[in-house]
Amino acid sequence: MDPLSEYIRGITRDNPIFGLVLGLCPTLAVTTSVENAIGMSAATAFVLICSNVFISSLRKQIPATVRLPMFIIIIATFVSIVKMIMQAYFPPMYAALGVFIPLIVVNCIIIGRAEAYASRNNVFYSFIDGLGISTGFLLVLVLIGGIRELFGTGQIVTFGHTLFIMPIDPSITTMILPPGAFLTIGILMAIVNYQRAKKRARGG
Repeated sequence: MDPLSEYIRGITRDNPIFGLVLGLCPTLAVTTSVENAIGMSAATAFVLICSNVFISSLRKQIPATVRLPMFIIIIATFVSIVKMIMQAYFPPMYAALGVFIPLIVVNCIIIGRAEAYASRNNVFYSFIDGLGISTGFLLVLVLIGGIRELFGTGQIVTFGHTLFIMPIDPSITTMILPPGAFLTIGILMAIVNYQRAKKRARGG
């Protein structure tokens, strides 16, 4: 296996949202802004990469009969760590993300990679897999959050800095509400699937 190819695979073919269609619940809920998207992505990346590495290093010692309970215990440990860090150092972010931080424990992306990859590959490649999947998750969440925030408020403000302003009056408030999340991700998925269909038709 080529490490670079494994990393790129996590961003493209195995992208958790557009490729594997996992983790849609936090994706729909927290992408009201780019800032929230970055916060959720960072928390998920920490848990995913750490749990991948830890599970891979113990994969030969974990009995098959208790495999999933052990995975959940390991994942829950890292979720508790990231929860305490965010609560102590980033309270506004922690409050904005709310219940979706502890729910990382049962996030299909984390459990899916533990079962499908980390439990079957060595530590190095499990780290690369976690890094690639985390990057893909970050890019999609920031894209969705940016679209929703821009059309919903007319600007993108991240960590106190205004990154972009689009004169739009009135702003489309629906975009930062649940219907806007479904609309945005639906359109983006349609575009991605259309491009993939074209590529397959060309024999790519």
